[in-house]
Amino acid sequence: MSKFNLARPGAIAPIISETRPTGRTYEGGPGYARTPQSELFLLAVTNMVGEHTFYESADQRDDRYAALVRAATIATPEWTARFLRWLRTEANLRSAAIVGAAEFAAARSDAGAAGMSRQVVDSVLQRADEPGELLAYWTAVHGRALPQPVKRGVADAVRRLYDERALLKWDSAARAFRFADVLQLTHPTPAPDRPWQGALFAHALDRRYGRATEPDAALTVLTARAELMARPVQQRRALFDAPERARATLRSAGMTWEAVAGWLQGPMDAAVWEALIPSMGYMAKLRNLRNFDQAGVSDAVAAQVAAELADPAQVARSRQLPMRFLSAYRAAPSLRWGHALEQSLGHSLAAVPALPGRTLVLVDTSGSMQAGFAKDGSLARWDAAALFGLALARRCARADVVSYSSPGGTWKGRARPASVVFPQRRAEPVLGAVRRWREEGYFLGWGTDTVGAVREHYAGHDRVVILTDEQAHDGDVGRAVPGRVPLYTWNLAGYRYGHAVGGTPYRHTFGGLTDAAFRMIPLLEAGRDADWPF
Repeated sequence: MSKFNLARPGAIAPIISETRPTGRTYEGGPGYARTPQSELFLLAVTNMVGEHTFYESADQRDDRYAALVRAATIATPEWTARFLRWLRTEANLRSAAIVGAAEFAAARSDAGAAGMSRQVVDSVLQRADEPGELLAYWTAVHGRALPQPVKRGVADAVRRLYDERALLKWDSAARAFRFADVLQLTHPTPAPDRPWQGALFAHALDRRYGRATEPDAALTVLTARAELMARPVQQRRALFDAPERARATLRSAGMTWEAVAGWLQGPMDAAVWEALIPSMGYMAKLRNLRNFDQAGVSDAVAAQVAAELADPAQVARSRQLPMRFLSAYRAAPSLRWGHALEQSLGHSLAAVPALPGRTLVLVDTSGSMQAGFAKDGSLARWDAAALFGLALARRCARADVVSYSSPGGTWKGRARPASVVFPQRRAEPVLGAVRRWREEGYFLGWGTDTVGAVREHYAGHDRVVILTDEQAHDGDVGRAVPGRVPLYTWNLAGYRYGHAVGGTPYRHTFGGLTDAAFRMIPLLEAGRDADWPF
């Protein structure tokens, strides 16, 4: 008899765990191990690669991820191939997908298995700097010898991705693997529908080895860039006296806003930004809202930017994680952007379902949830928990939102409670509510008494949603909720052990930083299985 819940009557989620705890969470609570696929999925969608978490070092976490990918590749190669493609193209997680593809190919090579690796490598390389990223990872971990499927997969991607603008944007001496290095290691032939690509490859090699040659006449963007760089520095700013001409000139030379900042060798003032903004991409605009304000970009131009940021089609096309909008909101608190960013967030969370009845939303704000997603520390895991918890609450007929940790310390001048109900305000924007959550001290930052929070606040709700890293204190979280009340755990860290059974008709675990998991809630409650999102 299998120890995993592989077959159950009724609706189940794809994240499946043991029926009984066989370990302990990092805080000492009962720990439920998951199937290898389930553990891999949760780790991948929460893993930024090379980043420390509260309980695991970066090396430990990355080693566990690589081992899980290799095990899944051997056991279920078709599933793993689909998963890695989805991880890069839909979940938009670059590093985890690239590492996963390399380990997939390594596992197949070590096992002597033919096929699939070339296609998997090609599928995860979606940006022109990524062939070099994959080769840098491979040589650091597996050595200089490249299996043929890896070479061919990278070469396939090079033919798709390498063009003049990509060379100007991504090829620099700061990178261990430049375009020329990738070309020399993988030997791609130019794509049949890109007759200029042979000249581009030759120029990349000349550029790499310091051979000063004029670009081939077929390389019009590189030629325009060379002419622009030849302008005397003292004459460069005059280009922006005629915004339309400046825009056309910069576009023809493949000048990004970063390149313009270096080219000017001086401040980016309002005239420069206003010339650049129409040709900037969605993410570039989102990242520079504070710079627009500091430079004094006009209200008319700012209104155009705000309209583009709030456009649902552009939000969908940009594939920005919802957390990007929170980061932009904090970086640029100007009233010019707040409403647009709130609309953008709403579009990015369009799949959050409307849920009937009463919902208890528990947001883990213990000390371990203060760990950051990235090295800059601008956003923490509890930021994501609060953002998604409040967004879900807005879609519920009735919802109680609770911040919880454990007793200890002080809160607002008195003994810190184990959990606190967050008072919701009618029609308050989600981003504004997250700001109030922070400003009014609802990030508690102590231990993780999940069972205590459930027992204190559950009052006949139709479902319980917990946003957490699952590293709870003593007590079985799954048993704290009546057996036939759905319990949804949204895992934001991907540690090995979970705090409750997963993959039964009433106990479900999801993971990741997008709204995709929330789509499963009404499917599960309607009695249909919610399969993997790929």
